[in-house]
Amino acid sequence: MELSFVRWLRERATPHRRVALGIGDDAALLADSPGHELVVTTDMLMEGVDFRLAEVSPQLIGRKALAVNLSDLAAMGARSVAAFVAVSLPRAGGERLARELYEGIFELAAEFDTSIAGGDTNSWDGPLVLSITVVGETPVGRAWRRAGARPGDQILVTGQFGGSILGKHLSFTPRLRAAAWLVEQATIHAAMDVSDGLSLDLSRLIGENGCGAELDLASVPISAAAEQLARSSGKSALEHALSDGEDFELILAVPPAEAERLLATQPLDVPLTRIGRFVDEPGLWSVGPSGGREPLAARGFEHRLE
Repeated sequence: MELSFVRWLRERATPHRRVALGIGDDAALLADSPGHELVVTTDMLMEGVDFRLAEVSPQLIGRKALAVNLSDLAAMGARSVAAFVAVSLPRAGGERLARELYEGIFELAAEFDTSIAGGDTNSWDGPLVLSITVVGETPVGRAWRRAGARPGDQILVTGQFGGSILGKHLSFTPRLRAAAWLVEQATIHAAMDVSDGLSLDLSRLIGENGCGAELDLASVPISAAAEQLARSSGKSALEHALSDGEDFELILAVPPAEAERLLATQPLDVPLTRIGRFVDEPGLWSVGPSGGREPLAARGFEHRLE
């Protein structure tokens, strides 16, 4: 199974100008790109935690496994180059499952000019585990970081939030195109993507900057899925938007004048919304219509270790 599967992978993998040697050798070779830094990220998906095979197609699982990594690259303002896929397959039906997983991976990789350049394939008697490492690049000194936000910076976000469990968590678009434009055309002081919940990830962002954030709750862009979920969950649509996670949108710290320009022109392939500002006083705060503020609890998903 393994040799025939590797041959199939080599035939399907799309080359990239930066990949001098891809699948089939002991390791891949990436060509140097003068004036650029490499950006590397990895993420793992596990059956029973991140998906249920009985409920989700393998193609969507494979797509999501690559997409979460591409979202991390977008949060760094990087372009994607190559991906390395490590998968532990259940023995029964393993090869068929692997090919279906890769169909989803290949489709998204082609959309964002990413070469599947290597990885590893194992089988066992346990559940499906899929880990992808992605290598990207950004001009030297231009990578966005979580640290760098300044008091007075505006908090801009892409897209809408909440209710991702109704489908977005599997079909979201990594914001690489938006990030590529912003890196070249705008000033961004800090950034991160929203994987665990808007309020929780915003609290992590301010934690890297030693400042605080005031969030205008009335400005948070709420998805239709959050509204739908709120009708049966016992939580408000806003609560879902603040805490559901897996939206994979971007939080951006933007200087005030730059924020006004971006909001007025809306130059991206996804809407930008101002939801607040960074302030001197540490902590996460909600601001009401009258201008008064209250502490805002940071809620979202966190893996538990005991």
